[in-house]
Amino acid sequence: MGRPSSAPASPVDGPLIEAFLSMMRAERGASVNTVAAYAADLREMSRFLDERDSTFADCARDELEAFFSDRAAAGLAANSAARKLSCLKRFMLFLVAEKVREDDPARLIDGAKARRVLPMTLTVAEVDLLLDAAHQAAAVADPQTPGGRRALRLACLLELLYATGLRVSELVGLPRAAFLGDRKMLTVKGKGGRERIIPLNAKARAVLDCWLDALDTAARSADGKAGAAGNSASKWLFPSWGEDGHLTRQKFAQDLKALGASIGIDAERLSPHVLRHAFATHLLDRGVDLRVLQTLLGHSDISTTQIYTHVMEDRLRQTVFDFHPLSKDAVEKGER
Repeated sequence: MGRPSSAPASPVDGPLIEAFLSMMRAERGASVNTVAAYAADLREMSRFLDERDSTFADCARDELEAFFSDRAAAGLAANSAARKLSCLKRFMLFLVAEKVREDDPARLIDGAKARRVLPMTLTVAEVDLLLDAAHQAAAVADPQTPGGRRALRLACLLELLYATGLRVSELVGLPRAAFLGDRKMLTVKGKGGRERIIPLNAKARAVLDCWLDALDTAARSADGKAGAAGNSASKWLFPSWGEDGHLTRQKFAQDLKALGASIGIDAERLSPHVLRHAFATHLLDRGVDLRVLQTLLGHSDISTTQIYTHVMEDRLRQTVFDFHPLSKDAVEKGER
């Protein structure tokens, strides 16, 4: 597969890549994770071209196709290849727009189609087990101690995640000011800077109140200044002493997997993103409109939300059997 993706691009391509990434941040509102993925992909391609004495500014279509052939032979998954090709096509359009190139050699490349993978999820019973375990740990913990606050924090994180379907980056980066008035509504700034408002159920509000009380108490105590749960006086809902000032996605995922292991749920099946999938599939299974789910999840394109429609298949099939005028059941009911 060549050198690690963290290695730099060629000296010629490097400034072009940085200009593209700056445009994606400023004009497209691309997230930190998206920019990082684009950077890694483009630098990897740049090094491949550099080894063949070529650059993005003068490469031909066959050189770009050679990159994908090389990576496919090395075992690159179809989904990853499709992501890299999408990145390349965006970058080439940028180079044409900036008049670095007159042609777009990536335009006619037809890479491997991404395999549509059904999202891993949990059953309602498994989510209930997780939430019960988190609440039991929080109930016996002392919120005046760092360990007790960590237990209460995890219970709050899980309730909010399953109640809202937030992306994990949105959840851990919530400011305290995100909650409106009586905390029945939550304002979230998602990908591309788009804001959306999500309702909170009573159970989520109750555990949120407990967590905020613990934070405020810790902020008034000497113990809170050095507590492992973070800087309690922070503007963040889930503060930490780390560089970002709030809890990291990685730490939340570790705590979640540890909780799952304690009740027999395989760590490979558990992540914050799996709980977001559970939120979506469970709502769809209970009849929530796909457009409503799109809004709640913060998807800019309905096609992204449609991956969850696998849970609707049985319900749609039964609807046709029950109500179609040519169905056997409908005829027996005298509807035809």
